[in-house]
Amino acid sequence: MRKHNYSAELKWTGNTGSGTSAYTSYERSFVIESGDIKVRPILGSADPAFRGDKSRYNPEEMLVHSVSSCHMLWYLHICADNGVVVNSYSDNPIGEMTEESNSGVGQFTKIVLTPRIKVANKTMVEKAISLHGKAHQMCFIANSLNFPVQIIPHIEVG
Repeated sequence: MRKHNYSAELKWTGNTGSGTSAYTSYERSFVIESGDIKVRPILGSADPAFRGDKSRYNPEEMLVHSVSSCHMLWYLHICADNGVVVNSYSDNPIGEMTEESNSGVGQFTKIVLTPRIKVANKTMVEKAISLHGKAHQMCFIANSLNFPVQIIPHIEVG
């Protein structure tokens, strides 16, 4: 068994001068960096529903995008191994989170991936659809979740 470690530096940048002296006294802004090797930092905040900055990524969005990108990378790998030529791939994933109104405790209940894929020719369509199951099984992020990920692929020739 191999172990992989991942690290990043998280810096809160939302101190407006009085720290967290009150719930409304600070911004929810933060920056994620990974040393000098990444092109630029990720600017993050809380979801606007929780007093966050809507122009920055929030942790919930990053989770949804992590699932989507992990699935895509495994899917492309498996297609290459199986002779399916993918010419384009895009996705607009949607995550659903529920929050208890009295306690504020929340959790994701599902993520739906809707990849739009173009394959080189029509003989590849059926195989292209079937390979999503294997990609889902291989996705490290999906294997770490305690809620379902639904995949609704749309395959075209082009």
